Amino acid sequence: MWNIGSYDERIKDFDWAIAEKELSYAKGDVINIGWYCSDRICEMGNGDKPALLWENAQGEEKRYTYNDIRVYSNTVGAFLKGLGVKNEDRVCLFMDRVPELYIGLVGILKIGAVAQPLFSAFGDESLLVRLADAGTSAIFTQRKHVSKVRKIIDQLPNLKHIIIVDHDEKKELKEREIPFSMEAERVEKLEIFPTKAESPSVLHYTSGTTGQPKGVQHVHYSLISQYLTAKWVLDITDEDIYWCTADPGWVTGTSYGIIAPFALGVTQCVLDSGFSAEAWYRFIQKYKVTLWYSAPTAIRSLMKAGDDIIKQFDLTSLRHLTSVGEPLNAEAVVWSERVFGLAFYDTYWQTETGSIMISNYPGMKIKPGSMGKPFPGITGTVINPQTYEPITEVGVIGLIAFRPGWPAMMRTYLNNEETYQKKFKNGWYLPGDRARLDREGYFWFVGRDDDIINTGGHLVSPFEVESALLEHPAVAESAVVSTPDVINMEVVKAFVNLKPGIAVTAELELDIMNFIRKKLSPLAMPQYIEFVASLPKTRSGKIMRRLLHAKEWGEEIGDVSSLEND
Repeated sequence: MWNIGSYDERIKDFDWAIAEKELSYAKGDVINIGWYCSDRICEMGNGDKPALLWENAQGEEKRYTYNDIRVYSNTVGAFLKGLGVKNEDRVCLFMDRVPELYIGLVGILKIGAVAQPLFSAFGDESLLVRLADAGTSAIFTQRKHVSKVRKIIDQLPNLKHIIIVDHDEKKELKEREIPFSMEAERVEKLEIFPTKAESPSVLHYTSGTTGQPKGVQHVHYSLISQYLTAKWVLDITDEDIYWCTADPGWVTGTSYGIIAPFALGVTQCVLDSGFSAEAWYRFIQKYKVTLWYSAPTAIRSLMKAGDDIIKQFDLTSLRHLTSVGEPLNAEAVVWSERVFGLAFYDTYWQTETGSIMISNYPGMKIKPGSMGKPFPGITGTVINPQTYEPITEVGVIGLIAFRPGWPAMMRTYLNNEETYQKKFKNGWYLPGDRARLDREGYFWFVGRDDDIINTGGHLVSPFEVESALLEHPAVAESAVVSTPDVINMEVVKAFVNLKPGIAVTAELELDIMNFIRKKLSPLAMPQYIEFVASLPKTRSGKIMRRLLHAKEWGEEIGDVSSLEND
Protein backbone atom coordinates (compact mmCIF):
# COMPACT_ATOMS: atom_id res chain seq x y z
CA MET A 1 0.00 0.00 0.00
CA TRP A 2 1.35 3.40 -0.98
CA ASN A 3 1.91 6.08 1.71
CA ILE A 4 -0.43 8.50 0.00
CA GLY A 5 -3.23 5.94 -0.27
CA SER A 6 -5.93 7.40 -2.51
CA TYR A 7 -5.05 10.80 -4.01
CA ASP A 8 -8.71 11.76 -4.26
CA GLU A 9 -9.27 10.94 -0.60
CA ARG A 10 -6.16 12.84 0.53
CA ILE A 11 -7.20 16.12 -1.11
CA LYS A 12 -10.68 16.19 0.46
CA ASP A 13 -9.83 17.15 4.03
CA PHE A 14 -6.14 17.90 3.76
CA ASP A 15 -4.33 19.96 6.38
CA TRP A 16 -0.61 20.52 6.88
CA ALA A 17 -1.30 19.62 10.51
CA ILE A 18 -0.92 16.00 9.35
CA ALA A 19 2.83 16.59 9.04
CA GLU A 20 2.96 18.72 12.18
CA LYS A 21 1.39 15.93 14.19
CA GLU A 22 3.75 13.29 12.83
CA LEU A 23 6.70 15.54 13.68
CA SER A 24 5.28 16.38 17.13
CA TYR A 25 5.30 20.06 16.29
CA ALA A 26 2.75 22.63 17.45
CA LYS A 27 2.53 26.21 16.24
CA GLY A 28 4.86 28.45 18.22
CA ASP A 29 7.21 25.59 19.15
CA VAL A 30 10.90 25.52 18.39
CA ILE A 31 11.44 23.88 15.00
CA ASN A 32 15.05 23.29 14.00
CA ILE A 33 15.63 21.25 10.84
CA GLY A 34 19.08 20.16 12.01
CA TRP A 35 17.63 18.61 15.17
CA TYR A 36 14.84 16.89 13.26
CA CYS A 37 17.36 15.39 10.82
CA SER A 38 19.56 13.81 13.49
CA ASP A 39 18.79 14.07 17.24
CA ARG A 40 15.08 13.30 16.82
CA ILE A 41 15.79 10.11 14.87
CA CYS A 42 18.17 8.99 17.61
CA GLU A 43 15.64 9.81 20.35
CA MET A 44 13.17 7.60 18.49
CA GLY A 45 15.58 4.68 19.02
CA ASN A 46 17.07 4.63 15.52
CA GLY A 47 20.55 5.93 16.31
CA ASP A 48 22.22 2.76 15.04
CA LYS A 49 20.30 2.76 11.75
CA PRO A 50 22.42 3.47 8.62
CA ALA A 51 21.74 7.04 7.51
CA LEU A 52 24.30 7.73 4.78
CA LEU A 53 26.06 5.20 2.55
CA TRP A 54 28.66 7.11 0.54
CA GLU A 55 30.93 6.09 -2.31
CA ASN A 56 33.15 8.04 -4.69
CA ALA A 57 34.49 7.43 -8.20
CA GLN A 58 37.58 5.70 -6.82
CA GLY A 59 35.49 3.15 -4.93
CA GLU A 60 36.20 4.62 -1.49
CA GLU A 61 33.28 3.98 0.87
CA LYS A 62 32.03 5.55 4.08
CA ARG A 63 29.02 4.65 6.20
CA TYR A 64 27.32 6.78 8.83
CA THR A 65 24.56 5.91 11.27
CA TYR A 66 22.04 8.44 12.51
CA ASN A 67 24.04 8.72 15.71
CA ASP A 68 27.09 9.56 13.55
CA ILE A 69 25.05 12.24 11.79
CA ARG A 70 24.04 13.63 15.18
CA VAL A 71 27.57 13.64 16.62
CA TYR A 72 29.42 14.91 13.55
CA SER A 73 26.85 17.65 12.89
CA ASN A 74 27.40 18.65 16.53
CA THR A 75 31.11 18.79 15.73
CA VAL A 76 30.44 21.10 12.78
CA GLY A 77 28.15 23.32 14.84
CA ALA A 78 30.55 23.53 17.79
CA PHE A 79 33.43 24.39 15.46
CA LEU A 80 31.48 27.22 13.85
CA LYS A 81 30.37 28.59 17.22
CA GLY A 82 34.00 28.54 18.31
CA LEU A 83 34.82 30.77 15.33
CA GLY A 84 32.14 33.22 16.40
CA VAL A 85 29.53 32.26 13.79
CA LYS A 86 26.10 33.33 15.06
CA ASN A 87 22.50 32.56 14.24
CA GLU A 88 21.42 33.91 10.83
CA ASP A 89 25.04 34.23 9.66
CA ARG A 90 25.37 32.75 6.18
CA VAL A 91 27.69 29.73 5.91
CA CYS A 92 28.46 28.46 2.43
CA LEU A 93 29.00 24.81 1.50
CA PHE A 94 31.19 24.73 -1.62
CA MET A 95 32.17 21.09 -2.01
CA ASP A 96 31.69 18.01 -4.11
CA ARG A 97 29.22 15.42 -2.84
CA VAL A 98 31.40 14.46 0.11
CA PRO A 99 29.95 13.48 3.53
CA GLU A 100 30.97 16.86 4.98
CA LEU A 101 28.49 18.54 2.63
CA TYR A 102 25.51 16.49 3.83
CA ILE A 103 26.41 16.46 7.52
CA GLY A 104 27.71 20.04 7.44
CA LEU A 105 24.34 21.40 6.38
CA VAL A 106 22.72 19.72 9.38
CA GLY A 107 25.35 21.21 11.70
CA ILE A 108 24.95 24.71 10.29
CA LEU A 109 21.19 24.62 10.84
CA LYS A 110 21.58 23.33 14.40
CA ILE A 111 23.25 26.57 15.52
CA GLY A 112 20.66 28.75 13.77
CA ALA A 113 23.03 29.81 10.98
CA VAL A 114 21.85 29.86 7.36
CA ALA A 115 23.18 27.15 5.05
CA GLN A 116 24.18 28.39 1.60
CA PRO A 117 24.94 25.39 -0.66
CA LEU A 118 26.65 26.23 -3.96
CA PHE A 119 27.45 23.98 -6.90
CA SER A 120 31.13 23.03 -6.69
CA ALA A 121 31.62 23.44 -10.45
CA PHE A 122 30.95 27.19 -10.21
CA GLY A 123 33.85 29.36 -11.33
CA ASP A 124 35.25 32.17 -9.23
CA GLU A 125 33.00 34.87 -10.69
CA SER A 126 29.78 32.90 -10.11
CA LEU A 127 31.02 32.26 -6.59
CA LEU A 128 31.87 35.91 -6.00
CA VAL A 129 28.44 37.21 -7.00
CA ARG A 130 26.65 34.82 -4.65
CA LEU A 131 28.97 35.21 -1.66
CA ALA A 132 29.00 38.99 -1.95
CA ASP A 133 25.21 39.25 -2.18
CA ALA A 134 24.73 36.98 0.83
CA GLY A 135 27.43 38.65 2.92
CA THR A 136 28.63 35.11 3.67
CA SER A 137 30.74 34.87 6.83
CA ALA A 138 32.25 31.39 6.43
CA ILE A 139 32.72 28.83 3.68
CA PHE A 140 33.42 25.10 3.82
CA THR A 141 35.42 23.89 0.84
CA GLN A 142 38.05 21.41 -0.38
CA ARG A 143 41.64 21.74 -1.52
CA LYS A 144 40.57 21.25 -5.13
CA HIS A 145 38.22 24.27 -4.96
CA VAL A 146 39.99 26.65 -2.56
CA SER A 147 41.91 28.33 -5.39
CA LYS A 148 38.61 29.80 -6.64
CA VAL A 149 37.99 31.32 -3.23
CA ARG A 150 41.54 32.70 -3.06
CA LYS A 151 41.02 34.57 -6.32
CA ILE A 152 38.11 36.57 -4.91
CA ILE A 153 38.92 36.81 -1.21
CA ASP A 154 40.01 40.46 -1.44
CA GLN A 155 36.54 41.36 -2.69
CA LEU A 156 34.75 39.65 0.19
CA PRO A 157 35.33 41.58 3.42
CA ASN A 158 32.53 39.70 5.22
CA LEU A 159 34.08 36.29 4.52
CA LYS A 160 36.06 35.74 7.71
CA HIS A 161 36.70 31.99 7.54
CA ILE A 162 37.68 29.66 4.71
CA ILE A 163 37.34 26.17 6.18
CA ILE A 164 39.18 23.41 4.31
CA VAL A 165 37.81 19.95 5.16
CA ASP A 166 40.66 17.95 3.61
CA HIS A 167 43.68 20.13 4.33
CA ASP A 168 47.09 18.67 3.60
CA GLU A 169 49.33 19.56 6.53
CA LYS A 170 52.28 19.86 4.14
CA LYS A 171 50.57 22.72 2.34
CA GLU A 172 50.71 26.26 3.64
CA LEU A 173 47.44 27.87 4.66
CA LYS A 174 46.63 31.24 3.14
CA GLU A 175 44.82 34.25 4.55
CA ARG A 176 41.68 33.39 6.58
CA GLU A 177 42.06 29.65 5.90
CA ILE A 178 41.44 27.10 8.65
CA PRO A 179 41.81 23.30 8.53
CA PHE A 180 38.92 21.21 9.79
CA SER A 181 38.35 17.49 10.18
CA MET A 182 34.75 16.56 10.89
CA GLU A 183 35.73 13.17 12.26
CA ALA A 184 38.67 14.35 14.37
CA GLU A 185 36.50 14.58 17.46
CA ARG A 186 33.03 13.52 18.52
CA VAL A 187 30.96 16.26 20.13
CA GLU A 188 28.25 14.43 22.05
CA LYS A 189 26.29 17.47 23.17
CA LEU A 190 25.50 20.72 21.37
CA GLU A 191 22.98 23.34 22.38
CA ILE A 192 20.44 23.51 19.56
CA PHE A 193 19.54 27.10 18.66
CA PRO A 194 15.79 27.62 19.29
CA THR A 195 14.78 28.53 15.74
CA LYS A 196 11.10 29.13 15.09
CA ALA A 197 8.93 28.53 12.04
CA GLU A 198 9.97 31.74 10.28
CA SER A 199 13.67 31.60 11.17
CA PRO A 200 15.81 31.54 7.99
CA SER A 201 17.29 28.12 7.16
CA VAL A 202 18.60 27.56 3.64
CA LEU A 203 19.64 30.17 1.07
CA HIS A 204 19.65 28.94 -2.53
CA TYR A 205 20.64 31.04 -5.51
CA THR A 206 18.66 30.82 -8.72
CA SER A 207 19.44 32.43 -12.06
CA GLY A 208 17.44 35.33 -13.42
CA THR A 209 16.81 36.52 -16.95
CA THR A 210 18.18 39.94 -16.14
CA GLY A 211 20.27 41.23 -13.31
CA GLN A 212 22.20 39.14 -10.83
CA PRO A 213 21.25 35.68 -9.48
CA LYS A 214 18.61 35.86 -6.76
CA GLY A 215 19.00 34.51 -3.23
CA VAL A 216 15.93 32.43 -2.41
CA GLN A 217 15.42 32.50 1.35
CA HIS A 218 13.70 29.51 2.98
CA VAL A 219 12.76 28.99 6.63
CA HIS A 220 12.75 26.11 9.11
CA TYR A 221 8.99 25.60 8.69
CA SER A 222 9.71 24.40 5.14
CA LEU A 223 10.41 21.03 6.77
CA ILE A 224 6.64 20.47 7.03
CA SER A 225 6.22 20.48 3.23
CA GLN A 226 9.45 18.62 2.51
CA TYR A 227 8.70 15.86 5.00
CA LEU A 228 5.17 15.14 3.79
CA THR A 229 5.83 15.45 0.05
CA ALA A 230 8.77 13.07 0.38
CA LYS A 231 6.61 10.60 2.26
CA TRP A 232 3.64 10.74 -0.12
CA VAL A 233 5.27 11.43 -3.51
CA LEU A 234 8.61 9.63 -3.17
CA ASP A 235 6.87 7.02 -0.97
CA ILE A 236 9.71 6.83 1.56
CA THR A 237 9.26 4.16 4.26
CA ASP A 238 11.49 2.94 7.10
CA GLU A 239 12.70 -0.07 5.09
CA ASP A 240 13.75 1.78 1.93
CA ILE A 241 17.19 2.45 0.50
CA TYR A 242 16.87 5.85 -1.17
CA TRP A 243 19.01 7.48 -3.85
CA CYS A 244 18.57 11.10 -4.94
CA THR A 245 21.07 11.79 -7.72
CA ALA A 246 20.86 15.61 -7.42
CA ASP A 247 23.79 17.67 -6.20
CA PRO A 248 22.94 19.66 -3.01
CA GLY A 249 24.20 22.76 -4.82
CA TRP A 250 20.72 22.66 -6.34
CA VAL A 251 17.51 22.74 -4.33
CA THR A 252 16.51 19.12 -5.09
CA GLY A 253 19.75 17.88 -3.56
CA THR A 254 18.99 19.85 -0.39
CA SER A 255 15.22 19.45 0.04
CA TYR A 256 15.13 15.81 -1.06
CA GLY A 257 18.78 14.81 -0.85
CA ILE A 258 19.40 15.92 2.75
CA ILE A 259 16.47 17.37 4.69
CA ALA A 260 13.52 15.12 3.78
CA PRO A 261 15.29 11.74 3.83
CA PHE A 262 17.10 12.46 7.11
CA ALA A 263 13.90 13.83 8.71
CA LEU A 264 12.12 10.64 7.67
CA GLY A 265 14.94 8.50 9.06
CA VAL A 266 15.54 6.60 5.82
CA THR A 267 18.85 5.07 4.70
CA GLN A 268 20.12 7.01 1.72
CA CYS A 269 23.00 6.47 -0.71
CA VAL A 270 25.27 9.04 -2.35
CA LEU A 271 27.52 8.45 -5.36
CA ASP A 272 30.15 11.16 -5.70
CA SER A 273 31.20 10.66 -9.31
CA GLY A 274 30.30 11.71 -12.82
CA PHE A 275 27.57 10.09 -14.89
CA SER A 276 28.06 6.62 -16.33
CA ALA A 277 25.24 4.20 -17.08
CA GLU A 278 27.37 1.28 -15.98
CA ALA A 279 28.43 2.98 -12.73
CA TRP A 280 24.84 3.96 -11.91
CA TYR A 281 23.42 0.50 -12.50
CA ARG A 282 26.23 -1.07 -10.50
CA PHE A 283 25.51 1.38 -7.65
CA ILE A 284 21.81 0.45 -7.61
CA GLN A 285 22.67 -3.24 -7.60
CA LYS A 286 25.34 -2.92 -4.89
CA TYR A 287 23.25 -0.94 -2.42
CA LYS A 288 19.92 -2.54 -3.37
CA VAL A 289 18.34 0.86 -4.00
CA THR A 290 14.55 0.79 -3.74
CA LEU A 291 13.65 4.46 -4.33
CA TRP A 292 15.35 6.41 -7.12
CA TYR A 293 14.85 10.17 -7.63
CA SER A 294 16.67 11.40 -10.73
CA ALA A 295 16.45 13.84 -13.66
CA PRO A 296 15.18 13.55 -17.25
CA THR A 297 18.65 14.35 -18.60
CA ALA A 298 20.10 11.34 -16.80
CA ILE A 299 17.18 9.17 -17.85
CA ARG A 300 17.66 10.12 -21.51
CA SER A 301 21.38 9.40 -21.17
CA LEU A 302 20.52 5.95 -19.80
CA MET A 303 18.20 5.42 -22.75
CA LYS A 304 21.03 6.36 -25.10
CA ALA A 305 23.32 3.79 -23.43
CA GLY A 306 20.90 1.11 -24.60
CA ASP A 307 18.98 -1.78 -23.09
CA ASP A 308 21.67 -4.45 -23.26
CA ILE A 309 23.75 -2.97 -20.45
CA ILE A 310 20.77 -3.18 -18.11
CA LYS A 311 20.72 -6.97 -18.45
CA GLN A 312 24.17 -7.14 -16.85
CA PHE A 313 22.81 -5.95 -13.48
CA ASP A 314 20.23 -7.02 -10.93
CA LEU A 315 17.96 -4.03 -10.51
CA THR A 316 15.01 -5.89 -9.02
CA SER A 317 15.37 -3.99 -5.73
CA LEU A 318 13.84 -0.89 -7.38
CA ARG A 319 10.19 -0.32 -6.49
CA HIS A 320 9.46 3.38 -7.21
CA LEU A 321 11.07 5.84 -9.65
CA THR A 322 10.61 9.61 -9.69
CA SER A 323 11.96 12.44 -11.83
CA VAL A 324 12.59 16.16 -11.35
CA GLY A 325 14.23 19.21 -12.90
CA GLU A 326 12.58 19.58 -16.30
CA PRO A 327 9.71 18.04 -18.27
CA LEU A 328 9.90 14.26 -18.50
CA ASN A 329 9.17 13.28 -22.07
CA ALA A 330 6.63 10.51 -22.67
CA GLU A 331 9.23 8.29 -24.38
CA ALA A 332 11.24 8.10 -21.14
CA VAL A 333 8.20 6.91 -19.18
CA VAL A 334 7.40 4.24 -21.75
CA TRP A 335 11.06 3.16 -21.87
CA SER A 336 11.40 2.85 -18.09
CA GLU A 337 8.24 0.74 -17.91
CA ARG A 338 9.68 -1.57 -20.53
CA VAL A 339 13.22 -2.00 -19.15
CA PHE A 340 12.63 -1.68 -15.37
CA GLY A 341 9.00 -2.73 -15.19
CA LEU A 342 8.41 0.62 -13.46
CA ALA A 343 7.39 4.02 -14.79
CA PHE A 344 9.23 7.19 -13.83
CA TYR A 345 6.78 9.51 -12.03
CA ASP A 346 7.33 13.15 -12.98
CA THR A 347 7.40 15.85 -10.28
CA TYR A 348 7.23 19.62 -10.77
CA TRP A 349 8.51 22.34 -8.45
CA GLN A 350 11.31 24.91 -8.30
CA THR A 351 13.82 26.57 -6.01
CA GLU A 352 11.31 29.19 -4.93
CA THR A 353 8.57 26.68 -4.00
CA GLY A 354 10.96 24.64 -1.83
CA SER A 355 8.98 21.41 -2.23
CA ILE A 356 7.04 19.38 -4.79
CA MET A 357 3.96 21.23 -6.09
CA ILE A 358 2.58 19.12 -8.94
CA SER A 359 3.26 15.43 -9.32
CA ASN A 360 2.23 12.01 -10.46
CA TYR A 361 1.44 9.96 -7.37
CA PRO A 362 1.95 6.30 -6.46
CA GLY A 363 -1.19 4.41 -7.36
CA MET A 364 -2.51 7.20 -9.61
CA LYS A 365 -2.92 6.74 -13.35
CA ILE A 366 0.10 8.08 -15.20
CA LYS A 367 -0.31 9.94 -18.47
CA PRO A 368 3.16 9.80 -20.07
CA GLY A 369 4.35 13.36 -20.65
CA SER A 370 2.07 14.92 -18.03
CA MET A 371 3.26 16.68 -14.87
CA GLY A 372 0.36 15.19 -12.91
CA LYS A 373 -1.84 16.99 -10.38
CA PRO A 374 -1.23 19.44 -7.49
CA PHE A 375 -0.07 18.03 -4.17
CA PRO A 376 -2.87 17.88 -1.55
CA GLY A 377 -3.06 21.25 0.16
CA ILE A 378 -1.74 23.05 -2.94
CA THR A 379 -4.23 25.10 -4.95
CA GLY A 380 -2.87 25.18 -8.49
CA THR A 381 -4.25 26.10 -11.90
CA VAL A 382 -3.36 27.92 -15.12
CA ILE A 383 -4.29 31.57 -15.47
CA ASN A 384 -4.65 34.09 -18.28
CA PRO A 385 -1.36 36.03 -18.73
CA GLN A 386 -3.28 39.30 -19.21
CA THR A 387 -6.09 39.11 -16.65
CA TYR A 388 -4.44 36.73 -14.15
CA GLU A 389 -7.77 34.93 -13.83
CA PRO A 390 -8.07 31.12 -13.99
CA ILE A 391 -8.61 29.67 -17.46
CA THR A 392 -11.77 27.56 -17.51
CA GLU A 393 -11.43 26.15 -21.04
CA VAL A 394 -9.75 22.75 -21.31
CA GLY A 395 -6.45 22.70 -23.21
CA VAL A 396 -5.88 26.47 -23.30
CA ILE A 397 -2.28 27.43 -22.48
CA GLY A 398 -1.74 29.76 -19.54
CA LEU A 399 0.61 30.60 -16.72
CA ILE A 400 1.00 28.04 -13.94
CA ALA A 401 -0.23 29.65 -10.71
CA PHE A 402 -0.42 28.63 -7.04
CA ARG A 403 -2.21 30.14 -4.08
CA PRO A 404 0.51 31.28 -1.61
CA GLY A 405 0.83 29.86 1.87
CA TRP A 406 2.35 26.37 1.71
CA PRO A 407 5.10 25.81 4.34
CA ALA A 408 8.11 25.57 2.00
CA MET A 409 7.35 28.66 -0.07
CA MET A 410 10.29 31.06 -0.17
CA ARG A 411 9.90 34.05 2.11
CA THR A 412 11.83 36.56 -0.01
CA TYR A 413 14.68 37.12 -2.43
CA LEU A 414 17.56 38.25 -0.23
CA ASN A 415 18.21 41.98 -0.66
CA ASN A 416 15.57 42.06 -3.42
CA GLU A 417 12.08 42.30 -1.96
CA GLU A 418 10.86 44.25 -5.00
CA THR A 419 11.55 41.35 -7.38
CA TYR A 420 10.00 38.94 -4.88
CA GLN A 421 6.73 40.90 -4.86
CA LYS A 422 6.59 40.74 -8.65
CA LYS A 423 6.20 36.96 -8.41
CA PHE A 424 2.65 37.52 -7.14
CA LYS A 425 -0.31 38.65 -9.25
CA ASN A 426 -3.97 38.84 -8.27
CA GLY A 427 -3.43 36.59 -5.26
CA TRP A 428 -1.43 33.97 -7.17
CA TYR A 429 2.23 32.97 -7.01
CA LEU A 430 3.64 32.65 -10.56
CA PRO A 431 6.59 30.26 -10.98
CA GLY A 432 7.21 31.55 -14.51
CA ASP A 433 6.13 28.50 -16.52
CA ARG A 434 3.31 27.85 -18.96
CA ALA A 435 1.09 24.79 -19.09
CA ARG A 436 -2.36 23.55 -20.07
CA LEU A 437 -4.91 21.45 -18.18
CA ASP A 438 -6.76 18.45 -19.60
CA ARG A 439 -10.30 17.33 -18.73
CA GLU A 440 -9.13 15.27 -15.78
CA GLY A 441 -7.12 18.10 -14.24
CA TYR A 442 -3.68 16.86 -15.28
CA PHE A 443 -1.07 19.54 -16.03
CA TRP A 444 0.92 19.46 -19.29
CA PHE A 445 4.08 21.57 -19.37
CA VAL A 446 4.53 23.94 -22.34
CA GLY A 447 7.64 26.01 -21.55
CA ARG A 448 9.28 28.81 -19.61
CA ASP A 449 7.70 32.24 -19.68
CA ASP A 450 11.09 33.95 -19.74
CA ASP A 451 14.56 33.53 -21.20
CA ILE A 452 15.93 31.12 -18.60
CA ILE A 453 17.72 28.13 -20.16
CA ASN A 454 16.90 24.82 -18.50
CA THR A 455 19.79 22.58 -19.55
CA GLY A 456 19.68 19.15 -17.99
CA GLY A 457 17.48 20.42 -15.17
CA HIS A 458 19.88 23.22 -14.25
CA LEU A 459 18.86 26.83 -14.82
CA VAL A 460 21.31 29.04 -16.66
CA SER A 461 20.88 32.79 -16.85
CA PRO A 462 21.54 34.21 -20.35
CA PHE A 463 22.43 37.50 -18.68
CA GLU A 464 25.25 35.90 -16.67
CA VAL A 465 26.70 34.18 -19.73
CA GLU A 466 26.44 37.31 -21.85
CA SER A 467 28.13 39.39 -19.16
CA ALA A 468 30.98 36.92 -18.96
CA LEU A 469 31.32 36.77 -22.75
CA LEU A 470 31.79 40.52 -22.89
CA GLU A 471 34.83 40.17 -20.64
CA HIS A 472 36.60 38.08 -23.28
CA PRO A 473 39.05 40.37 -25.12
CA ALA A 474 37.79 39.31 -28.56
CA VAL A 475 34.06 39.79 -27.96
CA ALA A 476 32.27 43.02 -28.85
CA GLU A 477 28.65 41.94 -28.37
CA SER A 478 26.84 38.75 -27.48
CA ALA A 479 23.39 37.25 -27.14
CA VAL A 480 22.64 33.93 -25.50
CA VAL A 481 19.62 31.70 -26.12
CA SER A 482 18.74 28.02 -25.87
CA THR A 483 18.97 25.57 -28.73
CA PRO A 484 17.46 22.06 -28.95
CA ASP A 485 19.48 19.09 -27.70
CA VAL A 486 18.62 15.39 -27.75
CA ILE A 487 19.95 14.61 -24.25
CA ASN A 488 19.56 17.86 -22.32
CA MET A 489 16.41 19.11 -24.11
CA GLU A 490 18.11 22.45 -24.54
CA VAL A 491 21.65 23.80 -24.22
CA VAL A 492 23.36 27.18 -24.32
CA LYS A 493 24.09 28.79 -27.67
CA ALA A 494 25.92 32.10 -27.98
CA PHE A 495 25.74 34.54 -30.87
CA VAL A 496 28.96 36.52 -30.84
CA ASN A 497 30.00 39.66 -32.66
CA LEU A 498 33.80 40.02 -32.58
CA LYS A 499 35.80 43.19 -32.23
CA PRO A 500 37.22 44.70 -35.45
CA GLY A 501 40.25 42.94 -36.88
CA ILE A 502 39.73 39.64 -35.05
CA ALA A 503 39.35 36.59 -37.27
CA VAL A 504 37.06 33.65 -36.62
CA THR A 505 39.03 30.47 -35.92
CA ALA A 506 38.32 27.11 -34.30
CA GLU A 507 40.91 27.96 -31.67
CA LEU A 508 39.13 31.20 -30.79
CA GLU A 509 35.78 29.38 -30.48
CA LEU A 510 37.28 26.84 -28.09
CA ASP A 511 39.03 29.60 -26.12
CA ILE A 512 35.75 31.47 -25.65
CA MET A 513 33.97 28.31 -24.51
CA ASN A 514 36.66 27.52 -21.95
CA PHE A 515 36.70 31.15 -20.82
CA ILE A 516 33.03 30.87 -19.82
CA ARG A 517 33.54 27.41 -18.33
CA LYS A 518 36.21 28.71 -15.96
CA LYS A 519 34.42 31.94 -15.04
CA LEU A 520 30.95 30.51 -14.46
CA SER A 521 30.56 26.72 -14.70
CA PRO A 522 30.62 23.87 -17.22
CA LEU A 523 26.81 24.06 -17.42
CA ALA A 524 26.94 27.70 -18.51
CA MET A 525 29.55 27.05 -21.22
CA PRO A 526 28.03 27.55 -24.70
CA GLN A 527 27.80 24.26 -26.53
CA TYR A 528 27.60 26.22 -29.76
CA ILE A 529 28.93 29.60 -30.81
CA GLU A 530 27.73 31.33 -33.95
CA PHE A 531 29.83 34.28 -35.00
CA VAL A 532 27.72 37.05 -36.54
CA ALA A 533 28.44 40.42 -38.15
CA SER A 534 25.66 42.02 -36.08
CA LEU A 535 22.88 41.14 -33.65
CA PRO A 536 19.17 41.91 -34.25
CA LYS A 537 18.18 44.96 -32.22
CA THR A 538 15.21 47.19 -31.64
CA ARG A 539 15.43 50.83 -32.63
CA SER A 540 16.18 51.60 -29.01
CA GLY A 541 19.22 49.30 -29.17
CA LYS A 542 17.82 46.32 -27.23
CA ILE A 543 18.94 42.95 -28.55
CA MET A 544 15.94 40.93 -29.78
CA ARG A 545 16.79 37.53 -28.34
CA ARG A 546 13.36 36.17 -29.20
CA LEU A 547 14.27 36.33 -32.91
CA LEU A 548 17.38 34.27 -32.31
CA HIS A 549 15.42 31.87 -30.11
CA ALA A 550 12.65 31.51 -32.71
CA LYS A 551 15.14 30.64 -35.44
CA GLU A 552 16.82 28.02 -33.25
CA TRP A 553 13.52 26.35 -32.43
CA GLY A 554 11.85 26.76 -35.83
CA GLU A 555 9.14 29.00 -34.43
CA GLU A 556 7.27 31.89 -36.01
CA ILE A 557 9.33 35.06 -35.75
CA GLY A 558 6.28 37.20 -35.10
CA ASP A 559 6.18 40.99 -35.00
CA VAL A 560 9.43 42.64 -36.07
CA SER A 561 8.11 46.18 -36.35
CA SER A 562 10.56 47.38 -33.73
CA LEU A 563 13.56 45.76 -35.43
CA GLU A 564 16.34 48.24 -36.14
CA ASN A 565 16.89 47.17 -39.74
CA ASP A 566 13.49 45.76 -40.74
